[in-house]
Amino acid sequence: MYAIIAAGGKQYRVSQGDVIYIEKVDQEDGSVVTFDVLMAGEGADVKVGTPLLDGAKVEGKVLKQVKGEKIIIGKYKSKKNYDRKTGHRQPYTKVEITAINA
Repeated sequence: MYAIIAAGGKQYRVSQGDVIYIEKVDQEDGSVVTFDVLMAGEGADVKVGTPLLDGAKVEGKVLKQVKGEKIIIGKYKSKKNYDRKTGHRQPYTKVEITAINA
């Protein structure tokens, strides 16, 4: 069985046991987080919500808070002696999907 969930403005296709990285959620490691379900299915049997599926929830366990790879941002203007370089590391939450109730 799989489900489509929405978290942090993005949609993820998950199954039980999957490990996903979502936008940072302020939860302690080991806590349980629940997601609303947009669509759930198994094979040809698919249920679609409008926009959410009534009574369906996906539970996940927060494994840890992590940061993504560093990206380098460079700004440059020719002939103006302007050159800036900075970096960014996006914070993520690592979540393991424990149950799909659809």
